[in-house]
Amino acid sequence: MKASTWKVYFLAIVSFLVGTSEYVISGILDKISDTLGISITSAGQLVTVFSFIYAICTPVLMALTAKIERQKLLVGALGIFVLANILSFVLPGFGLFVFARVLMALGAGMVVVTALDIAAKIAPEGKQASSIATVVMGFTTSLIIGVPLGRMIAAAYGWKSVFGFIAIMGLLAIFVLYRAIPQVKGDAPVPLTKQLALLKSRKVALGLSITFFWLGGYSIAYTYISPYLLKVAGINEGMLSGVLLAFGVASLIGSKFGGYSTDKWGVSFTLIGGMLLHIAAFLLLSAAVALNSSWAVVVGVLILWSFAAWSSGPTQQYNLIRIEPNYSGVMLGLNQSTMQLSMAAGAGIGGLAVDQVSLSSIPWFGTIGVAIAVAASLLLFSWIRQEVRKEGMPQEHALSD
Repeated sequence: MKASTWKVYFLAIVSFLVGTSEYVISGILDKISDTLGISITSAGQLVTVFSFIYAICTPVLMALTAKIERQKLLVGALGIFVLANILSFVLPGFGLFVFARVLMALGAGMVVVTALDIAAKIAPEGKQASSIATVVMGFTTSLIIGVPLGRMIAAAYGWKSVFGFIAIMGLLAIFVLYRAIPQVKGDAPVPLTKQLALLKSRKVALGLSITFFWLGGYSIAYTYISPYLLKVAGINEGMLSGVLLAFGVASLIGSKFGGYSTDKWGVSFTLIGGMLLHIAAFLLLSAAVALNSSWAVVVGVLILWSFAAWSSGPTQQYNLIRIEPNYSGVMLGLNQSTMQLSMAAGAGIGGLAVDQVSLSSIPWFGTIGVAIAVAASLLLFSWIRQEVRKEGMPQEHALSD
């Protein structure tokens, strides 16, 4: 194994810790609700708070730290993240937990964007998309291990223990990062105003809208997955951790497949195909529940949903880098902000759907979001083809992009 390869995998472990801190809320939502004496939808807004702070503050923080060497920035950001998890473990009450989540989001945003940037820069030539996919895989691995393990830890020791465990692992990661990850030069400073000016590009704006609607549709359903499976799909408490594990394994396979498929068959094939399968999975999930299908059928559809949804992750990130290759760090930062805004919006819309319609309606609302993302993708790739024709390049080049 090449030296850079295992370092990329360690960056994936770091993204796993960040992903666990974010996604585990969906796995323990009912327990937080019961312990703190708040409604399910109020507990769901913990996702909204985290995602909103992450989205708004990450571009600002990345602009302010642009000159800082990447390894040092990653270590410092992870330190903030660890402190926030310690506070989540020790501070009492809902209000102080929200404060800790805000601090956690500030650190998490810098950790993820910096890890993705380092992975892309230390990757062997021609393996950038796969390296990005590996770091994204850390996020999806948090669905495999972090969320179901968090559910089991919460059942045995209380939900706050989950954040104590993350803090300990984060401290160990800081030591390894400092010793093993090479120094990587930061990007040339790009003022926040110039970063936002990139949004004036119709390709950048449309590319980011794909992220917003794809992940927003996913988040509408996933934020409330635990109560949905318990109360709508009829999965019992004893099976829930195992179901979440199966969901996570599928997300890992989907993410890795997305990177492989992007390198081999191109962005357009992988992205549009994955989202169409995502829509199909939502429709099948609603049908399976409506027909009172067995738990095995429901789990099978969940696996399909997870695989399809996460195959789009590395593909879309690489898609945005290809749009503005000279501003890869900025594009990754904007995409991370868009992802978090979409998760905040998804959690909020999902909460409204649960309150105003029903818990069983969330896959239908998710379908609408992903369908809009498919339409945006088709339009973007149409623009790319037109530009390539004007420049006199071969048609197959446009399709590979």
